[in-house]
Amino acid sequence: MNITRPKPAEACDTSLSCPLSLACAPDQFPCEDMSRIHEEKLALCDALEAIADSLPSQVDRFECLRVGAILAPAMRRSHQFEESRIFPAFEKSSAVPGRAISVARLKSEHLADECAAADVSEELLRIGHGGEISNPEALGFMLRALFEAIRRHIAFEREHVMPAIRSN
Repeated sequence: MNITRPKPAEACDTSLSCPLSLACAPDQFPCEDMSRIHEEKLALCDALEAIADSLPSQVDRFECLRVGAILAPAMRRSHQFEESRIFPAFEKSSAVPGRAISVARLKSEHLADECAAADVSEELLRIGHGGEISNPEALGFMLRALFEAIRRHIAFEREHVMPAIRSN
């Protein structure tokens, strides 16, 4: 699944075209932060996909260590930012019914993704430290389920959340 990856805004003086202008504060540019967060998460998805594709016999254990160490903290950090800055701007951007329901669903996805990321991180760190891959099919499924969920979440934010904030 390929998602078009937009470049971060060059400057925040384009508030009419910035999808996150409602979340801006002095010297803080959430549009750039959100773009950076999406890029970071999509790079992690690409890494998870590469690991899944390398199963069972060509796994790069160093890559498992690298991804395992950064995955769960990156997810927590990005979700905290979204829930504190992006979702409130989305809810306030218009009186369209259902926004609160969408935000509640997105937050529940965050929780599920963080739990899955913790499990994946633990398994990748174990493999990176020389652990055996006892069930490559199950591990591949676990990795693919996580990166596909993350990509779908990002796609929803890009297609619905950011444009809704921009349209206000």
